[in-house]
Amino acid sequence: MSEKFTDRIYPKIKGIWEACFKHPFVQGMGDGTLDLEKFKHWLMQDYVYLIEYARLFAIGTSKATDLGTMNSFAKGLDGVLFVEMDLHRSYAKTFGIPEEDLEATDQSAINTAYTSYMLNKAQAGGVENVAAALLACSWCYNYIGLELAKIPGALEGENYGSWIGMYSSDEFTDLNENAMDLINKLAEGKPERELKVLEEIVVKTGLFEYMFWDMCYKQETWPEI
Repeated sequence: MSEKFTDRIYPKIKGIWEACFKHPFVQGMGDGTLDLEKFKHWLMQDYVYLIEYARLFAIGTSKATDLGTMNSFAKGLDGVLFVEMDLHRSYAKTFGIPEEDLEATDQSAINTAYTSYMLNKAQAGGVENVAAALLACSWCYNYIGLELAKIPGALEGENYGSWIGMYSSDEFTDLNENAMDLINKLAEGKPERELKVLEEIVVKTGLFEYMFWDMCYKQETWPEI
């Protein structure tokens, strides 16, 4: 039996997930000390990120060559639109941010680069490229959610307990496992040169995840010149 793609890529991505977890933005959610203004910046940037991320699943559905693969992408699309984005809308309501303001957020430079890279790779390649482009986001957030949930009292935190509960939940873990199963299925039997292309997509989107946390912590948008 050949090695699963996610097992093959894990040694190359593990350090990125650990760096994301150790980032002060993430650590601040864990101990409840993160400045709410930084979190609001994440909330608004991530909301428009998810709009573009949802397009990946739609592209995957259109490129799928069998019903099972179509169902996997459709499940992911439903999870983004009605699980993840519901959390964002709930937080926005708490902060008094109108939903239309969330949707009208101007993507930061890092956000634009990240989503443009994902969509470019998804549109330029086969269905396996789409699965590779969407994997890092769910894998990173599930990893962070599960790690933060181990911190005593983190799930009961006033501001960030809901976030940690969402991304450590069985429901989100299932969505991530669906994404992992999908790339493993689509990468199976691929020649080495094609596997390396998929690896590069996952590693680079993983690095973009770290850059996204950093952008939110610094509340960056675009350079003022």
